[in-house]
Amino acid sequence: MSLLVNAVGTAAAVCSMVSFVPQIVRILRERDATSVSLRMYAVSVTGFALWIGYGAMIEGWPIVGANSVCLVLSATILALKWRYAQAA
Repeated sequence: MSLLVNAVGTAAAVCSMVSFVPQIVRILRERDATSVSLRMYAVSVTGFALWIGYGAMIEGWPIVGANSVCLVLSATILALKWRYAQAA
């Protein structure tokens, strides 16, 4: 049962991390982030930072690791949103 639990957790983490990549690729390819919600990504970045803090407090290093990757990717989208908003 533990193997199944770990497999589901790993699959969930990978899906969460990979889900940001298509948006980053699209923004970079089109050099446009007008369709990206600034508020949504600001809240996402905050949420991932809080998850990292929570994971560190309970010493849940898989939580810290997965959410750190998600934080970096989500923050990248947020930074690109600001970058291309300034260029417009």
